[in-house]
Amino acid sequence: MDNSNLFSPHLVRGLTDKIYDKRKAAALMIEKLVRDNEATPARITEIIDTLVQDFVYSNNSNARNGGLIGLAATAIALGPGVAPYLDIIVPPILNCFSHQDSRVRYYACECMYNIAKVAKGEVLRFFNSIFDALCKLAADPADSVKSGADLLDRLIRDIVSELSTTYVSVHQQPYNPVESQEETDALVVPTSLPRNTAFSLPRFIPVLSQRIYARNSFTRQYLVSWISVLDSIPDLELVSFLPEFFDGLLNCLSDPSADVRVSTSVLLGEFLHEIQQSAAVTRNNIRDDEHGEGAGTTTSDIDDEHSKGTYVPGQGVIVQYDRLVEILVQHLSSKEEHIQKTALQWISQFIVIAPDVVIKFTPRIIFDVLPCLAHPTEVIRETAKDTNKKLQQLVLNASPIPKSSSSSAAVATSLPSTTTATSQSEVNESDKTSNKQDDQQENHDEKAMESSAAEEDPFDYQATVSNLRLQFLNENEDTRVAALEWLLMLHGKAPTKILVSDDGTFPALLKTLSDSSDEVVRRDLQLLAQISSHSKYEYFRDFMTNLLSLFSTDRGLLESRGSLIIRQLCLSLDSERIYTTLADILANDEDLEFASIMVQNLNIILITSSELGDLRKRLRNLDQKDGQQLFNTLYRSWCHNAVATFSLCLLAQAYEHAANMLQIFAELEITVSMLIQVDKLVQLLESPVFTYLRLQLLEPEKYPYLFKCLYGILMLLPQSSAFSTLRNRLSSVSSLGFFHVMPNKGSQEPTTTKTRSSKTKSADDGIKFQELLQHFKLVQSRHERQRKLAAIQNAPRSNLKSRRSRYNSNIGDPSFQYVRDDGNHPTPHSNGVHPKNGSTSNSSHLLHLKQNNSNLLMGSASGFTGGNNGSNEHGRSSSSSNMTSSNGGTSNFMRSAAGQNARMIPRKTVTTTRK
Repeated sequence: MDNSNLFSPHLVRGLTDKIYDKRKAAALMIEKLVRDNEATPARITEIIDTLVQDFVYSNNSNARNGGLIGLAATAIALGPGVAPYLDIIVPPILNCFSHQDSRVRYYACECMYNIAKVAKGEVLRFFNSIFDALCKLAADPADSVKSGADLLDRLIRDIVSELSTTYVSVHQQPYNPVESQEETDALVVPTSLPRNTAFSLPRFIPVLSQRIYARNSFTRQYLVSWISVLDSIPDLELVSFLPEFFDGLLNCLSDPSADVRVSTSVLLGEFLHEIQQSAAVTRNNIRDDEHGEGAGTTTSDIDDEHSKGTYVPGQGVIVQYDRLVEILVQHLSSKEEHIQKTALQWISQFIVIAPDVVIKFTPRIIFDVLPCLAHPTEVIRETAKDTNKKLQQLVLNASPIPKSSSSSAAVATSLPSTTTATSQSEVNESDKTSNKQDDQQENHDEKAMESSAAEEDPFDYQATVSNLRLQFLNENEDTRVAALEWLLMLHGKAPTKILVSDDGTFPALLKTLSDSSDEVVRRDLQLLAQISSHSKYEYFRDFMTNLLSLFSTDRGLLESRGSLIIRQLCLSLDSERIYTTLADILANDEDLEFASIMVQNLNIILITSSELGDLRKRLRNLDQKDGQQLFNTLYRSWCHNAVATFSLCLLAQAYEHAANMLQIFAELEITVSMLIQVDKLVQLLESPVFTYLRLQLLEPEKYPYLFKCLYGILMLLPQSSAFSTLRNRLSSVSSLGFFHVMPNKGSQEPTTTKTRSSKTKSADDGIKFQELLQHFKLVQSRHERQRKLAAIQNAPRSNLKSRRSRYNSNIGDPSFQYVRDDGNHPTPHSNGVHPKNGSTSNSSHLLHLKQNNSNLLMGSASGFTGGNNGSNEHGRSSSSSNMTSSNGGTSNFMRSAAGQNARMIPRKTVTTTRK
């Protein structure tokens, strides 16, 4: 454009001069020129176009700076009349905000400042573009540019605070038209928001939602400060648009700058306070509406005041709780502690403010909150505990149908006939001719209500249970305990909704029994017991079967936690039901070794556990039907373990049967494990549980077989500390002269037996002891056969091959005969030579193997042998004295047990002729 007619050469040289003062003098000349042509709009437009095209868009930086100062002078000269020309003035200036020359950027800020100062409310039409440009300049590397941008920013904030909700421009088209319906469809716009103003908040929100994800600390500080300014303007109700930029605002809490974090935290606190105010206003309005006319008057009064311009905090605010909670849930697992803490605090408050919304997000909230219970930061840990407690209470108190005002009203209107029919049937029940029909109708109504509630229940039980089940894998004990507490609460609230046959919850609960934490195992058992108590018998039996299967596959769990698990179950459930079910399952168990070990554990728990005191009392009452049935059930399973069966008879005071069992003991292979159990039994006889038994020793006429039982145990024991303990106990009673009352099997029954109490007679009538004795023999014979097979399979192949060859070489030899060494076990000898006379024998090898096994077994029972001091006083058995041990520290009980065990091994000795 030819500017010779407009600008003199002197003016042009002044605008393009590199010296600022000369450019300023030229700007004063332009200001005078504009004032002279103010009445001619076309001339003003021509001046502005010349400044823009020939100077602002010039490649010469000095000319560009001159053009900017010229535009500022034009605006100053026009004053408020600059409004019609802003559409051609502002865009070129904004374009210079991104120029590579820092001086150009600075002068652009200076120019825009001067224009905004005179244009005031009209500049709001360009607010989005100015805001976006200043957002970039906030992180400008040049300090001069940042100071200029800061000066302009403060002016724009003042204009927005003063005029954003009131100023309407007559020059709105086409740069800032009223937002269309399509633009606002994605936004929830409060009805109270001012419309058709120069400043459009709905159109600004998309710009803010994009810029809020900036990572530069200066830019974040700029954004947070602007959000705070907009939030402080009452009529804008910025909190209604919070979901649009809430996620990015939370991310600002992770900024390395402490100033940014503090500013963001303060701003979020203000937003939360506004939401709480809005919720309080809503609750008050609902409460007033429920009270009828008076409430209506109050509400209308508030509306009238609001329409007159009185500001009511929280009135007319639209809070999108669901979108806010969705964003908060995503940040609950954030690695940044400030973000995680804030998310937890907001969720905790939302549980109180909007429970109907939060309950729908409960499965996801639980998944992220429970791990925070063990967070190393105390603030997060305590906030998580508070949130978890509130959430549990929310779910526990939640009705199947949401408790919001609208839903409550809907429920009240949807089920009036049911409620009326039910209450009417209760009032007129006496007038009905058929009570049965009324009951059926009520049950039908209840089922219909339950079905309707299930359909409308906002709480997802299955998703919650699935997420809780995942917490079993968490490394923190507090998290696992909290997950089980949740399941306990949920099962108590809705037992039928917690467990589904194929959801994997029950196997996970069983697996949790092997958890390293005792507290986790206790809660797990409590939950399993609660589930079993609300289930059918088949479910309970399956639980017991699975528990035994778990013990069978995980012997370490049985040893470390078996007692805790059984005792905790007995504490939560009926101990008799547990023991009878376990006994019934074990009685038919094909794994005889496990059955024996399990019975041994159950027996020790039965004797020693305080939780089973009532069960022990029922066992002693064999004159009652339930006591007899309990004894019969336990006995058939206890037969898997001889010592446990004997202990059961002592508990039930079936002393005569116990004495008869001792005769069968003589026919059994007395293993080291069995001797260890007898040793434990002797120690248990000295415990408070068997106080009644020790006192019964003072009544030999009434309990004659008790002496025989205890002396029988004494004869089984090798000379050890347990032997000395029991012998001293019996000696103290025998010194009183009671020994003569012991029953003699060969003689007639003593007169004391004829005078047995009715209790014993009743027990004999209800319990068939002979059949039980035969069952005991049968089960023990199965165990012996299994032990022999196991010994053969575990024997060294070379030794087995040697024995097989020697045995085959003697088949058909008439001199190969069998004689009995101890009356029970056949011992082969050749040519009438007894093995004791020095014949070549294979028994020494078997004895050595048995001795090694005894050393291994006795290592775990050192706590029960009581040392070897008592044994030394009474000497050792001949067999044990002949054994040599590689371990010089082996106790007398171990050596005696091994010796006796060796004597019980059938020895087959074959004499051969040396060539």
